[in-house]
Amino acid sequence: MKKVLVSDSISPKGVQILKSAGLEVDVQTGLSPEELKSKIGAYHGLVIRSATKVTAEIIAAAENLKVIGRAGSGLDNVDKAAATQKGIVVMNTPGGNTITTAEHAIALLFSVARLIPQAAGSMRQGLWEKKKFMGVELFGKTLGIVGMGNIGGQVAKKALGLEMNVIAYDPFLNEEKAKSLGVQCVGLEDLWKRSDFITLHTPLTPETKYLVNSKSIAMMKDGVRIINCARGGIVNEKDLMEALSSGKVAGAALDVFEKEPPTGNPLCTMENVVCTPHLGASTKEAQENVAIAVAEQVADYLVGGIIRNAVNFPSIPPEQVPLLTPYLNLAERMGGFAAQVFEHGIKEIAVEYKGEASGLNTAPVTIAAVKGLLSPALGETVNFVNALVIAKERGIEIKETRSGDSGDYRSMLSLRIKGERESSISGTIFSKKDPRIIEVDGAPVEIIPEGTMLFMYNNDRPGLIGAVGTFLGSRGINIARMFFGRESEGGTAVSAVSVDSPLQPEHLEELRKIPNILSVRQVAL
Repeated sequence: MKKVLVSDSISPKGVQILKSAGLEVDVQTGLSPEELKSKIGAYHGLVIRSATKVTAEIIAAAENLKVIGRAGSGLDNVDKAAATQKGIVVMNTPGGNTITTAEHAIALLFSVARLIPQAAGSMRQGLWEKKKFMGVELFGKTLGIVGMGNIGGQVAKKALGLEMNVIAYDPFLNEEKAKSLGVQCVGLEDLWKRSDFITLHTPLTPETKYLVNSKSIAMMKDGVRIINCARGGIVNEKDLMEALSSGKVAGAALDVFEKEPPTGNPLCTMENVVCTPHLGASTKEAQENVAIAVAEQVADYLVGGIIRNAVNFPSIPPEQVPLLTPYLNLAERMGGFAAQVFEHGIKEIAVEYKGEASGLNTAPVTIAAVKGLLSPALGETVNFVNALVIAKERGIEIKETRSGDSGDYRSMLSLRIKGERESSISGTIFSKKDPRIIEVDGAPVEIIPEGTMLFMYNNDRPGLIGAVGTFLGSRGINIARMFFGRESEGGTAVSAVSVDSPLQPEHLEELRKIPNILSVRQVAL
């Protein structure tokens, strides 16, 4: 009989589902890392929430583990790379706490507007400080929503019911989808400048780390109020505290913190800050929903081999895995590359299979490309199961085409991304397993899509390569590989420079000032 360890508290309904599926279930919460490491070898499944840290060391000791199921969406506490390398499926339950988190964001919106917690605290002290707690109305104010996934969409719906003006930024939100939701799609800087209230509903990724900082706060209205029910780390807490102290930001409502619990965090003691202890998903209904969902998913996989909501493995018949794996890898890396290089909204993603690739089971490869394209902005909330659904929610149309002609290559995969303009990227497989990007926006290249690289559009002029090399060398950045391509002599060219360590933002700004460099993007794959 297969065994499942439940190491964090979940609803008893979830435990009962696992048992009813014929699995042996042990509920042991509060285990230390050493205790978990000593016990995990006996189990085939592990069910967690946020307390258990599934590190590479724990995974190394998990001799029989086949699946890790997270009752919730966030997977910051799981070493997904180590799990993938060992063949362990990692699942989450996206969407189970959507309504609950959206409702909490609205509760914090009211609280920060009307100073409700502060007034209640004053009353408990026997005081009657009516003038001290003068608030502001929500009616007619502009709410800026950063991130229009399921939760952001629910917040928008509720805010429209309060007769607020709702504007939204999401890298995958287009005008048609925004109009159907009743919101206005704007750029991020425009959102900072126009909003009376700003609420964050984006995952924590390298792109969203410290999204709210001194620079973005400086663009905001004087007296803006900020709500974060998403992830700690999206807000630079030091910069926020300074803005709260100066009055630039009138108030903040925080459910999440960069370090949790936020012991000694001065934000929690400020009079114009409302704090809650990561309660976004903390309702009876939400906890039952995610417990039931994760139990059903783990049971389906361990008993029937059915994979759902896996963040690290597509649903592919076993006999097709050897053939499809190189193409899955290529497609996901091409998508990730495109997402970080092309800066425009997306209305359509067209995936074209050429040559031998046209004979593949293309469905999982297309999903891999879409997942790669969405992941830099959406992080772990997008996986092989929900990538197409998320794209559809954002009004993005997915198309597939096939062609027997692949030019000079036996097999080729191309992505065409349409929005305000059209961009393209093509790739192939070398030596039956090695992914290569062979064309970007019509320019032939040969790029190994891995690690950190600088991708540049530049004028094709003598001396540029030397200037870039000298610049990086003078700042201690070692070059691993360099790739170049151009459509015609003396025209616009593309350059990709693989580096051993990422550049700091200030170095990127300096690099962009080198003559004949038109744009620079740092890409992490």
